[in-house]
Amino acid sequence: MARPLRFRFAPGRWDESRVRRDVFEPLDSNLGATMRTPEHTPPDGYEAHRFDMKNGDIALLAWTDDHAYWLGNTETPSSLWRTDKEGFDEAPFSISRWAQRELIDELFEESPWLKPYPHLSWFFLPVFLSKDGRKTTREFFYDHAAGFPDATREEALSFYERLFATGALDEYREVMAGKLGTSEYFDRIRMTAAMGEFDVAHLLTEAGYDITPEIEVTTGHSIDFRVDDARTGGALVEVTRPLPPNRRSVSNPVAAIRDTAQTKTSGQGQLAEHGGGVTLFVDCSSFPDDDWAAIMGEKPDVRHRPAVVFRLRPSGDVEGYAKGSVPVDLPWLS
Repeated sequence: MARPLRFRFAPGRWDESRVRRDVFEPLDSNLGATMRTPEHTPPDGYEAHRFDMKNGDIALLAWTDDHAYWLGNTETPSSLWRTDKEGFDEAPFSISRWAQRELIDELFEESPWLKPYPHLSWFFLPVFLSKDGRKTTREFFYDHAAGFPDATREEALSFYERLFATGALDEYREVMAGKLGTSEYFDRIRMTAAMGEFDVAHLLTEAGYDITPEIEVTTGHSIDFRVDDARTGGALVEVTRPLPPNRRSVSNPVAAIRDTAQTKTSGQGQLAEHGGGVTLFVDCSSFPDDDWAAIMGEKPDVRHRPAVVFRLRPSGDVEGYAKGSVPVDLPWLS
């Protein structure tokens, strides 16, 4: 599975003849390529070409006389194989901004339904235009409402657009967007589980907390979030999102949430070896009304404390309950 889009930085002398010989001709020979001027002017001091392949792949190359930046969702020419990779935040701002403008235009041309959601489109750009995942990730949002049952695509995307418009996760875009995956094989279960982390990010930031994702701990695991607030002392949060009973082997919603929580708390799970101190958020946003009503009626323990069990709707409405002493203040908890 290819990773989200990243630049390749290629030092050395570059000019038009080298670009044609080392980049365009191999692409054209293998895939059939058109080399043309990009829609957006490259940064001062750079020349640039865009490459459109017959199979729908695209690539960009911007160069000066002593280095070049390559970005594309196609095969990488061999002349660029042994080059360093840089994320959008690692590359020079002017290069990153230029390339993303070009790619956003491409994304909106291919998927005009994303135009009303510019912040979401920007955030997931590294996967929406990735080599392997550009079809499956967009399918997840278009056909499956980003994992929300009984919601329209417009409702689901508007909700996440509001989250990304806050900028709270901008600094962590590469690692967080990559959670959606870049596989050419559609996996609704995995992608829906990944969106659980965005749901919890929404709840924590709405409550006024700053968060940092992917916290490495001494056990060698990564915990989903640290809540960076003096009130919490840097509380750690792990997220799990159970499938509703009609999509798994268990027979009832209580068993569904306990079964999923157990994957985190037993065996080799993130919480099993940590020795306490992590709050488990159980995201039941995939559950239909009847199943959720059964959970709220019983408010079962999930065999880990502290824990928050909740269901979030695209309207922003949220309901849930806590077990144990939860270190964050969430006013909707019962």
